[in-house]
Amino acid sequence: MDVKTIVPEKRKSQWAEVWKRLIRNKAAIAGMIVILILILTAIFADFIAPYHYSDQNLDNVRAAPSSDHWFGTDNFGRDIFSRVVYGSRISIQVGFIAVGVAIVVGGILGSVAGYYSGRIDNVIMRLMDVLLAIPGILLAIAIAAALGPGLVNVMIAVGIASIPRYARIVRASVLSLRDQEFVEAARAVGANDFRIITKYILPNCMAPIIVQGTLGVAEAILSAAGLSFIGLGIQPPIPEWGAMLSTARVYIRDAWWMSIFPGLAIMITIFGLNLLGDGLRDALDPRLKS
Repeated sequence: MDVKTIVPEKRKSQWAEVWKRLIRNKAAIAGMIVILILILTAIFADFIAPYHYSDQNLDNVRAAPSSDHWFGTDNFGRDIFSRVVYGSRISIQVGFIAVGVAIVVGGILGSVAGYYSGRIDNVIMRLMDVLLAIPGILLAIAIAAALGPGLVNVMIAVGIASIPRYARIVRASVLSLRDQEFVEAARAVGANDFRIITKYILPNCMAPIIVQGTLGVAEAILSAAGLSFIGLGIQPPIPEWGAMLSTARVYIRDAWWMSIFPGLAIMITIFGLNLLGDGLRDALDPRLKS
């Protein structure tokens, strides 16, 4: 009788299981496709756009959509399709960089507050409560007004307004993990606080951070568009969807295409990010594990 070597089945990692559940969600896949298209559009904007975003043709002002100008032209004769394509770069930068800043700063504050508790926790969280008492968009408007318009200042304003949310999420996760057995074991072998937080606690807090970060990118893009709409964001001639809407509102009766296409770009992007965020939330929910 042949002796068979029994090889134990390799256990699937947590993230492999998350990916398996995510790809079963058709809505999440649709959102992922939208975001992938947006990212590729931003990367290859120079090749996709038929014109440069600042090229003007004063003989072809506010021209309706045609084969030469798919989305029509604006009040300076600039191709709207090209400006929408280049505007995707601004949205990607603002969304991901602003949320990245918020996650890093909020994660540091939340992990310190949750791990040490006591007076440090009280001081940090009361500061976060003060910021949370102000609506995020109003706080972003106040910061942008103080710093002045511009791409960098918009990212700073939107990022600062989002910090309290991530600080509270990380703090809650750290509080639930700091007394677990694996943390006690790390202390027993002499690991310092920095190593315990960065190597053992924060990696186990990633699920809620990823979900909130995905949804936060959508909010950051929308906030940046709002700031540009009221003149506190990115300034002309740089194409930004909110600024394009602000310019187009004067001509909405005579040149509807000037506002429809930038508005659709914002709507589709936010919709795709929300679909992906909802799908990630469901995939990362421990109650759905089989």
